[in-house]
Amino acid sequence: MGSYQVYIHVPFCMRRCGYCDFNTYTARDLGGGASREHYADLAIQEMRMVRDWQTSRGLIEPPVSTIFFGGGTPTILPAQDLVRMVEAVADLWGLSPGAEITTEANPDTVDRTYLEQLLRGGINRVSFGMQSAVPSVLATLDRTHTPANVTTDVAAAQDLGLRASVDLIYGTPGERLEDWRTSLQAALDLGVDHVSAYALTLEPTTKMGRAVRRGQLPAPDDDDEAAKYEMADDMLSQAGLNWYEISNWARPGQESRHNLGYWHNVDWAGIGPGAHSHYRALEGQDTGMAPVDAAREQEPMPSVSPGFRATGTAAVQDADPGARWWLSPEPGLGERRARAIRSWDIAHPRDWAAAMDAGHVPWQDAELLGFRQDLEETVMLALRLPEGLGLDRLTRQAGRPADPKILRDLVDQGLLLPVRDRIQVTRRGRLLNDLVIDQVLEAVGIR
Repeated sequence: MGSYQVYIHVPFCMRRCGYCDFNTYTARDLGGGASREHYADLAIQEMRMVRDWQTSRGLIEPPVSTIFFGGGTPTILPAQDLVRMVEAVADLWGLSPGAEITTEANPDTVDRTYLEQLLRGGINRVSFGMQSAVPSVLATLDRTHTPANVTTDVAAAQDLGLRASVDLIYGTPGERLEDWRTSLQAALDLGVDHVSAYALTLEPTTKMGRAVRRGQLPAPDDDDEAAKYEMADDMLSQAGLNWYEISNWARPGQESRHNLGYWHNVDWAGIGPGAHSHYRALEGQDTGMAPVDAAREQEPMPSVSPGFRATGTAAVQDADPGARWWLSPEPGLGERRARAIRSWDIAHPRDWAAAMDAGHVPWQDAELLGFRQDLEETVMLALRLPEGLGLDRLTRQAGRPADPKILRDLVDQGLLLPVRDRIQVTRRGRLLNDLVIDQVLEAVGIR
Protein backbone atom coordinates (compact mmCIF):
# COMPACT_ATOMS: atom_id res chain seq x y z
CA MET A 1 0.00 0.00 0.00
CA GLY A 2 1.37 3.44 -0.94
CA SER A 3 1.62 6.68 0.99
CA TYR A 4 -1.32 8.88 1.91
CA GLN A 5 -1.12 12.62 2.58
CA VAL A 6 -3.43 15.41 3.71
CA TYR A 7 -3.22 19.00 2.43
CA ILE A 8 -5.17 21.63 4.39
CA HIS A 9 -5.78 24.96 2.71
CA VAL A 10 -6.24 27.99 4.97
CA PRO A 11 -7.64 30.71 2.68
CA PHE A 12 -7.11 33.77 4.93
CA CYS A 13 -4.45 36.48 4.77
CA MET A 14 -3.82 39.78 6.55
CA ARG A 15 -3.53 41.43 3.13
CA ARG A 16 -3.28 40.30 -0.47
CA CYS A 17 0.19 40.61 -1.96
CA GLY A 18 0.32 42.34 -5.32
CA TYR A 19 1.51 39.26 -7.22
CA CYS A 20 -0.81 36.75 -5.54
CA ASP A 21 -3.47 34.90 -7.53
CA PHE A 22 -4.08 32.16 -4.95
CA ASN A 23 -7.48 31.40 -3.47
CA THR A 24 -7.19 33.74 -0.48
CA TYR A 25 -9.34 36.31 1.31
CA THR A 26 -8.54 39.16 3.68
CA ALA A 27 -11.93 39.46 5.40
CA ARG A 28 -12.21 37.83 8.83
CA ASP A 29 -15.78 36.69 8.15
CA LEU A 30 -17.04 35.77 4.69
CA GLY A 31 -20.60 34.93 5.73
CA GLY A 32 -22.43 31.66 6.10
CA GLY A 33 -20.22 30.62 9.01
CA ALA A 34 -17.03 30.84 6.93
CA SER A 35 -14.80 32.86 9.22
CA ARG A 36 -11.33 32.62 10.69
CA GLU A 37 -12.83 31.88 14.08
CA HIS A 38 -14.83 28.88 12.80
CA TYR A 39 -12.43 27.68 10.12
CA ALA A 40 -10.86 24.79 12.03
CA ASP A 41 -14.31 23.38 12.83
CA LEU A 42 -15.33 23.56 9.17
CA ALA A 43 -12.11 21.90 7.99
CA ILE A 44 -12.59 19.09 10.51
CA GLN A 45 -16.17 18.70 9.31
CA GLU A 46 -14.91 18.23 5.76
CA MET A 47 -12.34 15.67 6.95
CA ARG A 48 -15.13 13.60 8.50
CA MET A 49 -17.22 13.82 5.33
CA VAL A 50 -14.28 12.82 3.14
CA ARG A 51 -13.52 9.89 5.43
CA ASP A 52 -17.15 8.76 5.17
CA TRP A 53 -17.00 9.08 1.37
CA GLN A 54 -13.83 6.96 1.29
CA THR A 55 -15.50 4.30 3.41
CA SER A 56 -18.56 4.27 1.16
CA ARG A 57 -16.33 3.61 -1.88
CA GLY A 58 -14.29 0.91 -0.14
CA LEU A 59 -11.23 3.13 -0.37
CA ILE A 60 -8.72 2.01 2.26
CA GLU A 61 -5.76 4.31 2.80
CA PRO A 62 -2.72 3.75 5.04
CA PRO A 63 -2.05 6.06 8.00
CA VAL A 64 -1.22 9.61 6.95
CA SER A 65 2.50 10.10 6.27
CA THR A 66 2.48 13.89 5.83
CA ILE A 67 0.23 16.85 6.58
CA PHE A 68 0.79 20.24 4.97
CA PHE A 69 -0.96 23.49 5.88
CA GLY A 70 -0.86 25.93 2.96
CA GLY A 71 -2.61 29.13 2.10
CA GLY A 72 -3.20 31.87 2.34
CA THR A 73 -1.53 32.21 5.69
CA PRO A 74 -2.13 29.21 7.96
CA THR A 75 -0.41 30.97 10.84
CA ILE A 76 -3.03 33.71 10.80
CA LEU A 77 -5.08 31.21 12.81
CA PRO A 78 -4.37 30.50 16.48
CA ALA A 79 -1.75 27.77 16.84
CA GLN A 80 -4.27 25.65 18.71
CA ASP A 81 -6.55 25.63 15.66
CA LEU A 82 -3.78 24.08 13.55
CA VAL A 83 -3.13 21.56 16.33
CA ARG A 84 -6.83 20.62 16.49
CA MET A 85 -6.80 19.91 12.76
CA VAL A 86 -3.73 17.70 13.15
CA GLU A 87 -5.48 15.83 15.95
CA ALA A 88 -8.54 15.33 13.73
CA VAL A 89 -6.39 13.83 10.97
CA ALA A 90 -4.83 11.48 13.50
CA ASP A 91 -8.25 10.45 14.85
CA LEU A 92 -9.76 9.83 11.41
CA TRP A 93 -6.90 8.20 9.49
CA GLY A 94 -4.07 7.68 11.96
CA LEU A 95 -0.53 9.01 11.60
CA SER A 96 2.40 6.92 10.46
CA PRO A 97 5.44 6.88 12.80
CA GLY A 98 7.59 9.95 12.19
CA ALA A 99 4.92 11.69 10.10
CA GLU A 100 6.08 14.98 8.60
CA ILE A 101 3.70 17.80 9.59
CA THR A 102 4.41 21.18 7.97
CA THR A 103 2.85 24.60 8.07
CA GLU A 104 3.65 27.55 5.88
CA ALA A 105 4.26 30.69 7.93
CA ASN A 106 4.29 34.41 7.24
CA PRO A 107 7.18 35.83 9.30
CA ASP A 108 4.84 38.58 10.55
CA THR A 109 2.43 36.12 12.17
CA VAL A 110 4.63 33.93 14.38
CA ASP A 111 6.91 34.31 17.36
CA ARG A 112 8.71 31.88 19.66
CA THR A 113 5.60 31.28 21.79
CA TYR A 114 3.52 30.47 18.72
CA LEU A 115 6.20 28.11 17.41
CA GLU A 116 6.40 26.35 20.79
CA GLN A 117 2.65 25.74 20.63
CA LEU A 118 3.01 24.23 17.16
CA LEU A 119 5.80 21.95 18.31
CA ARG A 120 3.88 20.75 21.36
CA GLY A 121 0.92 19.99 19.08
CA GLY A 122 2.96 17.73 16.79
CA ILE A 123 3.84 20.13 13.97
CA ASN A 124 7.51 19.51 13.26
CA ARG A 125 8.35 21.55 10.17
CA VAL A 126 7.81 25.23 9.24
CA SER A 127 8.18 26.73 5.78
CA PHE A 128 8.75 30.47 6.09
CA GLY A 129 7.68 32.83 3.28
CA MET A 130 10.96 34.75 3.06
CA GLN A 131 10.63 35.63 -0.68
CA SER A 132 13.58 38.07 -0.63
CA ALA A 133 16.16 39.58 1.69
CA VAL A 134 16.16 42.93 -0.14
CA PRO A 135 13.72 45.53 1.28
CA SER A 136 13.00 47.16 -2.09
CA VAL A 137 12.08 43.77 -3.61
CA LEU A 138 9.85 42.94 -0.63
CA ALA A 139 8.12 46.30 -1.11
CA THR A 140 7.48 45.56 -4.80
CA LEU A 141 5.98 42.22 -3.77
CA ASP A 142 3.80 44.00 -1.16
CA ARG A 143 5.31 41.89 1.61
CA THR A 144 5.10 43.49 5.04
CA HIS A 145 7.79 41.52 6.88
CA THR A 146 11.42 42.58 7.15
CA PRO A 147 14.53 40.45 6.66
CA ALA A 148 15.07 40.73 10.42
CA ASN A 149 11.69 39.04 11.04
CA VAL A 150 12.83 36.03 9.05
CA THR A 151 16.15 35.78 10.87
CA THR A 152 14.45 35.92 14.28
CA ASP A 153 11.74 33.40 13.39
CA VAL A 154 14.04 30.86 11.75
CA ALA A 155 16.48 31.05 14.68
CA ALA A 156 13.63 30.44 17.12
CA ALA A 157 12.34 27.48 15.11
CA GLN A 158 15.78 25.91 14.88
CA ASP A 159 16.44 26.46 18.59
CA LEU A 160 13.19 24.65 19.40
CA GLY A 161 14.09 21.71 17.17
CA LEU A 162 11.66 22.45 14.33
CA ARG A 163 12.81 21.75 10.79
CA ALA A 164 12.90 25.10 8.98
CA SER A 165 12.64 25.88 5.29
CA VAL A 166 12.42 29.17 3.40
CA ASP A 167 10.62 30.05 0.18
CA LEU A 168 12.19 32.53 -2.23
CA ILE A 169 10.80 34.25 -5.34
CA TYR A 170 13.01 35.39 -8.22
CA GLY A 171 12.15 37.58 -11.19
CA THR A 172 10.38 40.37 -9.30
CA PRO A 173 10.18 43.52 -11.46
CA GLY A 174 13.23 45.64 -10.71
CA GLU A 175 15.16 42.85 -8.95
CA ARG A 176 18.80 42.93 -10.02
CA LEU A 177 21.02 39.86 -10.26
CA GLU A 178 22.94 41.13 -7.23
CA ASP A 179 19.69 41.48 -5.29
CA TRP A 180 18.98 37.83 -5.97
CA ARG A 181 22.49 36.85 -4.91
CA THR A 182 21.92 38.74 -1.65
CA SER A 183 18.69 36.83 -1.01
CA LEU A 184 20.28 33.46 -1.71
CA GLN A 185 23.23 34.21 0.56
CA ALA A 186 20.90 35.41 3.30
CA ALA A 187 18.95 32.14 3.06
CA LEU A 188 22.17 30.15 3.33
CA ASP A 189 23.33 32.28 6.27
CA LEU A 190 20.18 31.23 8.14
CA GLY A 191 21.51 27.68 8.20
CA VAL A 192 18.30 26.14 6.87
CA ASP A 193 18.42 22.67 5.33
CA HIS A 194 15.75 23.30 2.69
CA VAL A 195 15.12 26.13 0.20
CA SER A 196 12.36 26.49 -2.38
CA ALA A 197 12.91 29.01 -5.17
CA TYR A 198 10.10 29.88 -7.56
CA ALA A 199 10.08 32.12 -10.62
CA LEU A 200 7.52 34.88 -10.28
CA THR A 201 4.36 33.96 -12.16
CA LEU A 202 2.65 37.15 -13.24
CA GLU A 203 -1.11 36.84 -13.62
CA PRO A 204 -2.82 39.69 -15.54
CA THR A 205 -5.65 40.02 -13.00
CA THR A 206 -3.37 40.77 -10.04
CA LYS A 207 -2.35 44.22 -8.84
CA MET A 208 1.19 43.62 -10.13
CA GLY A 209 -0.08 42.27 -13.45
CA ARG A 210 -2.14 45.41 -14.00
CA ALA A 211 0.85 47.62 -13.09
CA VAL A 212 3.01 45.81 -15.67
CA ARG A 213 0.30 46.15 -18.30
CA ARG A 214 0.13 49.92 -17.65
CA GLY A 215 3.92 50.18 -17.94
CA GLN A 216 4.41 51.10 -14.28
CA LEU A 217 6.60 48.05 -13.68
CA PRO A 218 8.87 46.15 -16.10
CA ALA A 219 7.66 42.71 -17.20
CA PRO A 220 9.58 39.65 -15.99
CA ASP A 221 12.26 38.57 -18.45
CA ASP A 222 12.82 34.90 -19.34
CA ASP A 223 16.57 35.26 -19.75
CA ASP A 224 16.84 37.08 -16.42
CA GLU A 225 14.87 34.34 -14.68
CA ALA A 226 17.02 31.64 -16.28
CA ALA A 227 20.19 33.36 -15.06
CA LYS A 228 18.75 33.60 -11.55
CA TYR A 229 17.74 29.93 -11.57
CA GLU A 230 21.28 28.95 -12.55
CA MET A 231 22.68 31.18 -9.81
CA ALA A 232 20.40 29.53 -7.27
CA ASP A 233 21.39 26.06 -8.41
CA ASP A 234 25.10 26.94 -8.22
CA MET A 235 25.00 28.62 -4.80
CA LEU A 236 22.68 26.14 -3.13
CA SER A 237 24.50 23.10 -4.53
CA GLN A 238 27.88 24.45 -3.47
CA ALA A 239 26.48 24.87 0.05
CA GLY A 240 25.40 21.22 0.17
CA LEU A 241 21.73 21.64 -0.74
CA ASN A 242 21.01 19.38 -3.70
CA TRP A 243 18.12 19.86 -6.12
CA TYR A 244 15.54 17.14 -5.66
CA GLU A 245 12.71 18.76 -7.64
CA ILE A 246 12.96 21.59 -10.15
CA SER A 247 12.17 24.32 -7.60
CA ASN A 248 13.47 22.66 -4.41
CA TRP A 249 16.88 22.08 -2.86
CA ALA A 250 17.74 20.30 0.40
CA ARG A 251 20.50 18.64 2.35
CA PRO A 252 20.31 14.84 2.11
CA GLY A 253 17.44 13.57 4.24
CA GLN A 254 15.84 17.02 4.60
CA GLU A 255 13.66 16.94 1.49
CA SER A 256 10.00 17.82 1.93
CA ARG A 257 8.34 14.41 1.98
CA HIS A 258 4.99 16.08 1.27
CA ASN A 259 6.33 17.73 -1.89
CA LEU A 260 7.87 14.46 -3.02
CA GLY A 261 4.55 12.73 -2.49
CA TYR A 262 2.97 15.01 -5.11
CA TRP A 263 5.73 14.28 -7.61
CA HIS A 264 5.51 10.54 -6.93
CA ASN A 265 1.76 10.71 -7.58
CA VAL A 266 0.61 9.34 -4.22
CA ASP A 267 -2.93 9.66 -2.85
CA TRP A 268 -3.82 12.80 -0.96
CA ALA A 269 -6.94 14.43 0.44
CA GLY A 270 -7.26 18.17 -0.09
CA ILE A 271 -9.20 19.89 2.67
CA GLY A 272 -10.45 23.47 2.42
CA PRO A 273 -11.77 25.84 -0.26
CA GLY A 274 -10.17 25.20 -3.64
CA ALA A 275 -8.03 22.30 -2.38
CA HIS A 276 -7.35 19.42 -4.78
CA SER A 277 -7.51 15.71 -3.96
CA HIS A 278 -6.04 12.75 -5.82
CA TYR A 279 -6.77 9.05 -5.45
CA ARG A 280 -5.05 6.17 -7.20
CA ALA A 281 -6.28 3.67 -4.61
CA LEU A 282 -9.50 3.32 -6.63
CA GLU A 283 -7.49 1.87 -9.53
CA GLY A 284 -9.30 -0.97 -11.24
CA GLN A 285 -12.66 -0.25 -9.64
CA ASP A 286 -15.73 0.30 -11.79
CA THR A 287 -16.50 3.89 -10.85
CA GLY A 288 -19.47 4.32 -13.17
CA MET A 289 -17.71 7.45 -14.42
CA ALA A 290 -16.34 7.98 -17.92
CA PRO A 291 -12.65 8.90 -18.05
CA VAL A 292 -11.67 12.31 -19.36
CA ASP A 293 -10.17 10.79 -22.51
CA ALA A 294 -13.49 9.30 -23.56
CA ALA A 295 -15.96 11.78 -22.13
CA ARG A 296 -17.19 15.05 -23.52
CA GLU A 297 -14.71 17.90 -23.36
CA GLN A 298 -14.85 19.23 -19.82
CA GLU A 299 -14.38 22.70 -18.43
CA PRO A 300 -10.73 23.39 -17.57
CA MET A 301 -9.66 22.62 -14.05
CA PRO A 302 -8.87 25.61 -11.87
CA SER A 303 -5.18 26.50 -12.26
CA VAL A 304 -2.89 25.47 -9.42
CA SER A 305 0.39 26.84 -7.76
CA PRO A 306 3.48 24.66 -7.14
CA GLY A 307 1.93 23.69 -3.86
CA PHE A 308 -1.30 22.53 -5.71
CA ARG A 309 -3.52 25.33 -4.28
CA ALA A 310 -6.45 26.18 -6.53
CA THR A 311 -6.62 29.77 -7.71
CA GLY A 312 -10.08 29.70 -9.26
CA THR A 313 -12.92 31.61 -7.61
CA ALA A 314 -16.01 30.13 -9.24
CA ALA A 315 -18.61 28.54 -7.00
CA VAL A 316 -20.69 25.54 -7.99
CA GLN A 317 -24.45 25.18 -7.91
CA ASP A 318 -24.54 21.41 -7.41
CA ALA A 319 -21.84 20.55 -4.91
CA ASP A 320 -22.84 16.91 -4.46
CA PRO A 321 -20.27 14.70 -6.23
CA GLY A 322 -22.60 11.75 -5.82
CA ALA A 323 -25.34 13.48 -7.77
CA ARG A 324 -22.94 14.86 -10.36
CA TRP A 325 -21.10 11.80 -11.49
CA TRP A 326 -20.94 8.86 -9.11
CA LEU A 327 -24.62 8.13 -9.68
CA SER A 328 -25.16 9.71 -13.09
CA PRO A 329 -22.61 8.33 -15.57
CA GLU A 330 -22.98 9.06 -19.25
CA PRO A 331 -23.34 5.81 -21.21
CA GLY A 332 -21.11 4.68 -24.05
CA LEU A 333 -18.09 6.80 -23.25
CA GLY A 334 -15.38 4.19 -22.91
CA GLU A 335 -13.57 2.25 -20.21
CA ARG A 336 -14.71 3.19 -16.72
CA ARG A 337 -12.03 1.40 -14.73
CA ALA A 338 -10.25 4.03 -12.66
CA ARG A 339 -6.60 4.87 -13.10
CA ALA A 340 -6.89 7.87 -10.82
CA ILE A 341 -9.51 10.34 -9.70
CA ARG A 342 -8.86 14.02 -9.17
CA SER A 343 -11.31 16.34 -7.43
CA TRP A 344 -11.27 19.95 -6.32
CA ASP A 345 -13.24 21.77 -3.66
CA ILE A 346 -15.56 24.72 -4.14
CA ALA A 347 -13.32 27.78 -4.10
CA HIS A 348 -15.28 30.40 -2.16
CA PRO A 349 -15.32 29.67 1.58
CA ARG A 350 -18.96 30.73 1.98
CA ASP A 351 -20.18 28.35 -0.74
CA TRP A 352 -17.82 25.64 0.48
CA ALA A 353 -19.30 25.90 3.98
CA ALA A 354 -22.86 25.97 2.60
CA ALA A 355 -22.30 22.73 0.69
CA MET A 356 -21.27 20.96 3.87
CA ASP A 357 -24.17 22.48 5.76
CA ALA A 358 -26.41 20.87 3.11
CA GLY A 359 -24.77 17.50 3.77
CA HIS A 360 -22.53 17.35 0.70
CA VAL A 361 -18.82 16.70 0.33
CA PRO A 362 -17.86 20.21 -0.87
CA TRP A 363 -16.38 19.30 -4.22
CA GLN A 364 -16.75 21.69 -7.11
CA ASP A 365 -16.10 18.87 -9.54
CA ALA A 366 -14.05 15.74 -10.18
CA GLU A 367 -12.63 13.80 -13.09
CA LEU A 368 -11.46 10.28 -13.75
CA LEU A 369 -8.07 10.34 -15.42
CA GLY A 370 -7.98 8.25 -18.57
CA PHE A 371 -5.03 6.76 -20.45
CA ARG A 372 -3.77 10.01 -21.97
CA GLN A 373 -3.94 12.11 -18.83
CA ASP A 374 -2.44 9.34 -16.73
CA LEU A 375 0.52 9.07 -19.10
CA GLU A 376 0.93 12.85 -19.25
CA GLU A 377 1.05 12.99 -15.44
CA THR A 378 3.61 10.19 -15.30
CA VAL A 379 5.96 11.96 -17.71
CA MET A 380 5.45 15.45 -16.26
CA LEU A 381 6.01 14.38 -12.67
CA ALA A 382 8.98 12.09 -13.30
CA LEU A 383 10.88 14.64 -15.37
CA ARG A 384 10.80 17.15 -12.51
CA LEU A 385 12.91 14.82 -10.36
CA PRO A 386 16.62 13.88 -10.49
CA GLU A 387 15.88 10.16 -10.91
CA GLY A 388 13.96 10.88 -14.10
CA LEU A 389 11.80 8.39 -15.97
CA GLY A 390 12.44 4.71 -16.57
CA LEU A 391 12.13 3.77 -20.25
CA ASP A 392 10.58 0.41 -19.38
CA ARG A 393 7.89 2.20 -17.38
CA LEU A 394 7.30 4.65 -20.22
CA THR A 395 7.00 1.82 -22.76
CA ARG A 396 4.70 -0.20 -20.53
CA GLN A 397 2.39 2.69 -19.77
CA ALA A 398 2.34 4.07 -23.34
CA GLY A 399 1.92 0.65 -24.91
CA ARG A 400 4.76 1.36 -27.33
CA PRO A 401 8.47 2.24 -27.16
CA ALA A 402 9.53 5.85 -27.44
CA ASP A 403 10.81 7.07 -30.79
CA PRO A 404 14.61 6.89 -30.33
CA LYS A 405 15.23 9.74 -32.76
CA ILE A 406 13.23 12.22 -30.67
CA LEU A 407 15.03 11.12 -27.51
CA ARG A 408 18.44 11.36 -29.25
CA ASP A 409 17.59 14.88 -30.41
CA LEU A 410 16.79 15.89 -26.81
CA VAL A 411 20.12 14.40 -25.69
CA ASP A 412 21.99 16.19 -28.50
CA GLN A 413 20.36 19.48 -27.45
CA GLY A 414 21.64 19.01 -23.91
CA LEU A 415 18.14 18.66 -22.47
CA LEU A 416 18.16 14.98 -21.49
CA LEU A 417 20.80 12.67 -20.09
CA PRO A 418 20.51 8.92 -20.79
CA VAL A 419 21.49 6.93 -17.70
CA ARG A 420 21.28 3.17 -18.25
CA ASP A 421 17.56 2.49 -18.76
CA ARG A 422 16.38 5.95 -17.69
CA ILE A 423 16.15 9.48 -19.04
CA GLN A 424 16.97 12.40 -16.74
CA VAL A 425 16.74 16.13 -17.30
CA THR A 426 19.89 18.22 -17.38
CA ARG A 427 19.93 21.70 -15.85
CA ARG A 428 19.14 23.10 -19.28
CA GLY A 429 16.30 20.57 -19.42
CA ARG A 430 14.98 21.90 -16.14
CA LEU A 431 14.87 25.40 -17.59
CA LEU A 432 13.00 24.12 -20.66
CA ASN A 433 11.01 21.46 -18.82
CA ASP A 434 7.72 22.05 -20.64
CA LEU A 435 9.45 21.56 -23.99
CA VAL A 436 11.12 18.35 -22.80
CA ILE A 437 7.82 16.94 -21.53
CA ASP A 438 6.05 17.75 -24.81
CA GLN A 439 8.83 16.08 -26.84
CA VAL A 440 8.88 12.93 -24.70
CA LEU A 441 5.11 12.63 -25.02
CA GLU A 442 5.44 13.11 -28.79
CA ALA A 443 7.98 10.30 -28.78
CA VAL A 444 5.27 7.91 -27.60
CA GLY A 445 2.57 9.33 -29.87
CA ILE A 446 0.84 11.63 -27.36
CA ARG A 447 0.66 15.16 -28.81
